[in-house]
Amino acid sequence: MLKDKFSKPQIIWQKPMTLVLKALVLPVIASIYFFGWRSILLIVISNLFGFLTEYIYNQFYEKPVTSSVFVTGTLFALTLPPTLPLWMAAIGIIVGVLFGKMVFGGFGRNVFNPALVGRAFIYINFGNFMVGGDIWKEPAGGLLGGFIKYSSDVITAATPLVTDQIVSYKNLLLGNTAGAIGATSSLFIILGALYMIYKKVANKKIIFSVILSAFFLQLLFYIFLEGTMNPVKSILSGGFLFGAVYMATDPISSANTKLGRLVYGIMIGALTVVIRVFSNWPEGIMFAILLANMFSPIVDYFIKNRNKSGEKS
Repeated sequence: MLKDKFSKPQIIWQKPMTLVLKALVLPVIASIYFFGWRSILLIVISNLFGFLTEYIYNQFYEKPVTSSVFVTGTLFALTLPPTLPLWMAAIGIIVGVLFGKMVFGGFGRNVFNPALVGRAFIYINFGNFMVGGDIWKEPAGGLLGGFIKYSSDVITAATPLVTDQIVSYKNLLLGNTAGAIGATSSLFIILGALYMIYKKVANKKIIFSVILSAFFLQLLFYIFLEGTMNPVKSILSGGFLFGAVYMATDPISSANTKLGRLVYGIMIGALTVVIRVFSNWPEGIMFAILLANMFSPIVDYFIKNRNKSGEKS
């Protein structure tokens, strides 16, 4: 019978995934401070339904759950607006884990970053709850901030990427601005990046190539196109740094060759800027990473073939 297939959950704790979770501690703390305890509820819901999706799917193949699902669930939750209905978060992570990872064969075989697959799904299907001025919240202030609140309670115009409001470098660095719950504090994201680079669970070539390619292309547009955002503010705004550090460096969906990682990173940085400047989507980093995920196997394939041709000659 079907119920006989379900056994006690077994979780394989992978050291790299545990280190990434540790690197996410600061963004999680920032999400509570700026947007209240509802942020934790979003994170819990995302992890719970992500875990259940992988657990139920794997029962039919008698496989254990891997700790990577908790990284996926946490990353997914930290990219969400603070006002997103909880049931939408549940649907998003189910789609992300199921169609972004499990249908490809589970951990280690996914082509796309599953957290971004889930986010893209709700972004497209529930657009009113993912973009626009009325879904963002002004960060909580004061010494204790959101630690004494369920949620921040003042609706703001929008994030710096979709409004003309002037946000200081200080606020962009610390995170005191509207945005996704875990992506506003550039300082904490940078500290997380340094930790992951030190522990060798994130490839620094990818991070730096994403940031530098975006910076220089944004600089060109800033010089020659009127109304384009300052390149430094562009990098510090929205979810760019969060995507560059935590999403683009996913070892499964990114390129694996040394040169391929540089090409992959440059592709993400450049596509992000092009999407931000010329499309109606203010963020860009999500679609840029998913597009780069699609091309990373091809990039690696051509680089490996070129290396083999060079060896034969």
